[in-house]
Amino acid sequence: MHVAFTGRVIEWRGPTPYYFAAVPEEQAADIREVAAMATYGWGAVPVEARIGEITFTTSLFPRNSGYLLPLKNAVRRPQGIAAGDDVTVSMTVRL
Repeated sequence: MHVAFTGRVIEWRGPTPYYFAAVPEEQAADIREVAAMATYGWGAVPVEARIGEITFTTSLFPRNSGYLLPLKNAVRRPQGIAAGDDVTVSMTVRL
């Protein structure tokens, strides 16, 4: 399943800060339809994502009936992505 969206980057404070792009509700609803086939536990959904010229693998985190896409430093830093930015994501759910 392929999904494309533009999402706002948020910073999650903890012992180590994490950055995520929030998946909009419309695309989150589509992902929920196939999540049971893709998840490997705890509701995490494996994906391959692309932002700009960088492709990476990760897993969506379920959050408040939606999903958050973790943004690794190796993806964010070279592209100058920071909290509050909007990013365009092309993503494939790995079934």
